[in-house]
This record gives sequence, structure tokens and C-alpha cells, in this order.
Amino acid sequence: MSTTPASEFERELRLLEPRLTALPDKPEETPAATLAALWHLAAGTRLSAAAAQGASLPSLDAAGRARLTELIEQRLSGIPLAHITGRQTFMGLELLSEPGALIPRRETEILGRALWDKSDELAASTPSLLAVDVCTGSGNLAVALASRHPAARVFAADLSPEACELARRNVQHLNLQDRVQVRVGDLLAPFDSPEFHGRVDLLSCNPPYISTARMAGMPAEIISHEPSLAFDGGALGVRIIQRLITEAPRYLKPGGWLLFEVGLGQGPAVQNRVIKTGKFEAVTTRADEAGEARVVIARLT
Repeated sequence: MSTTPASEFERELRLLEPRLTALPDKPEETPAATLAALWHLAAGTRLSAAAAQGASLPSLDAAGRARLTELIEQRLSGIPLAHITGRQTFMGLELLSEPGALIPRRETEILGRALWDKSDELAASTPSLLAVDVCTGSGNLAVALASRHPAARVFAADLSPEACELARRNVQHLNLQDRVQVRVGDLLAPFDSPEFHGRVDLLSCNPPYISTARMAGMPAEIISHEPSLAFDGGALGVRIIQRLITEAPRYLKPGGWLLFEVGLGQGPAVQNRVIKTGKFEAVTTRADEAGEARVVIARLT
């Protein structure tokens, strides 16, 4: 009796489910979504877990089934799904993913939505927004903003040349090269010029915020496959965040917004640090589904 792709998929899923444990920071990578992404890749199509879930399953020939088995074993060995497929969804965009940069997480979409909200507010009175995204990684926040606002001028930077190369490829992948520019450099240093001093409407950052001591205890799937530069925030986890808070006023225009992600438990203390500078107003946070503050938002006075 012949089998359908759906019946073959269900059989493979029953075998995979007991063997696969998804990390909490990638809730979209359920066994079904993971298998769907690998199934499509075995058939020759690269899709993220989110995109694969909504796509019809192709039939696999003998070579495709053998390839699927290989791909499943790669995933079970601890290689991140996004590195196998080369794709990751962020804010509804299908992005390229490679080991040279942090894989965009669902939690960073909290920052992405806050960035969209502030850009929507400003766009009414500022037709040509000037935005800067630092620690850009794969460029996910930069391209998400540019996709939202066609008139925005978006600049992105990262200390890692490998991350910047991936960010540039994502810019090209989404045909945004006329509106997004990526620079290599340390935090805001690539923008230390009159073109940016006191002229930035939106400054965003997803900084490394894991303390150095905690790095060794991170899951092997993360620490063995993603760059430590994207996670290590120094002894207390806030080294880059503190620099960002200190340096941001030089670049923001009065009324411009600073938005950045923080780690679990860091929100209240970091919010207080921003307030104590005396340079910002309307200092608020945005929380995740568990009520933990994960984004700090502040307007330059």
C-alpha cells in the first residue's frame, strides 16, 4: 500500500518526539515544526521552523528519505536547527542564519515590536527616520525596521566581521541594500561623526547580557555553536549595557528613543540606572509573557 507524505511524516514524528528536546528560548521549534523544516530541506527547500509549519509537505524519494535521516541526526547531535536549514524567522521575515551570528530569538521580538511602535509614533512627524542598531548580529532588528518604514534610513553595526557579513547578506536577501548600511566596529564607534551626533531618532541594541561566570553553564547547543561574543556581558552581565547608556546621549536627538534588551532579572536595576543618569525621561520597560522586564525604553530629554 502506498503512503502519503502526511502519513510518512506522522511516522517519523512519532520516532522523533521522544528524542528531541527544544530549548526554552526557541519555543517555535516543536518536534513537528523541526521535522517539517528538515523534511523540506531534504526535498531541497530551505525554510525556518515557523515557515515550514505552514507549507505543504513534498514527497520524498529514496534519496530524500536518506537525506532526511542524516538531517535528523544532525539536529539530534545538537546542531541548531537554524544552522542546518540556514533560515530563521524574525518579525515575520525569513532571514538567513549562519554560525557567525546569534540566532534571532522569539524574545527579541519584544524589542522588535517596541521599535516598531516608537517608529510608528515618530513617522507621523519625522518622515525620514534616522535609526541605528548596534550589536546587530544577523541584522534582524535593522531589516525589520527598514521593512516596516520604507522612508527610514537604517544603519547597523557589530564588532564581529562575520556577523556583519551575514547582516549584509540579509539586507540583500530582503532587497533593502538601498536603505540599510552595515558597518564593522565597537558599539557606537562606527557612527562617531557629525552625521550622527545628536541626529539619531531611534537607537536600538540587543547586547550581550549573560555574566561571564554563567557562560560555562549554558546549553551546549548554544555555547558550542553560537558566538560567545554575542552572549558575554562581562562580570555582571551589564558591561555593554552600561556603555550603551553612557554613550547613547551623544548620538540621539532630543526626543529620540533608546531601546535595548536586558536579561532575566536585570530590568528593574537597569531601568533605575537609566533614570539616574538624568538624561532620559519616560523610562519604561516591556515584559515577556511571564511578566519579566526584557526591554528598556527611554527618551532623551
